[in-house]
Amino acid sequence: MVITFNEEHNLPRCLQSINGLVDEIIVLDSGSTDQTKTIALAAGARFREHPFVGHIQQKNHALSFVETSWVLSLDADEALDDTLREEIKMALCHPLASAYSMNRLTNYCGHWVKYCGWYPDQKIRLWKKDAGTWAGINPHDRFVLHKEMKPLHLKGNILHFSYHSEEQHRKQALRFAQIAAEQLHALGKRYPAWQAPLRAGFRFFRDFFLKKGMLDGKTGFTICRISAWSTYKKYSLLAAMNNG
Repeated sequence: MVITFNEEHNLPRCLQSINGLVDEIIVLDSGSTDQTKTIALAAGARFREHPFVGHIQQKNHALSFVETSWVLSLDADEALDDTLREEIKMALCHPLASAYSMNRLTNYCGHWVKYCGWYPDQKIRLWKKDAGTWAGINPHDRFVLHKEMKPLHLKGNILHFSYHSEEQHRKQALRFAQIAAEQLHALGKRYPAWQAPLRAGFRFFRDFFLKKGMLDGKTGFTICRISAWSTYKKYSLLAAMNNG
């Protein structure tokens, strides 16, 4: 299960990593204007389209098309490494749980990020159908299992090919800050404007020092700086909405 929007550069790698591992591939697209549809169909995927109203809503809509007993969910800019692929194959052949979590390792401008709070970044991405639902606060979705269920953890990594440039990261961070502020505002959350720089400062301190972003060198500093700036924008925008 993959959701897409203009993913012609990422989708081939994603689909190749699951080739032969799954019984069917569902690609839910939100109006791509590039070759995403052609690539998906060439890989034998069931291609569906639906207007994008939020990451959580889109992934839950994609779930409605699943007809198999197990679900493997990846983003288009993700792929399985060889170890994780074998682990998933074994889990599907001899299941010991109703859901499985796995680590996600992010590539940022060619650098594999091991710190900054970005790794191991555990995600539940393999589960029995109807084991749970997508939840969270947009744009940060997470799969939530029914209360009585506990996932087992698999070895290996989801390889996340995130940003090719600092500018791309800044644009995405600003977009996510805007979405998050709108979601918090809709939930009735209120924070005074003076909290924005304090929360941003704490975010940088936490990610760079407590979560050892410094060990990722210049890349770690860049990531922590943009994350702090995004936090500042989120709470500044929320304060403006509350006062508007």
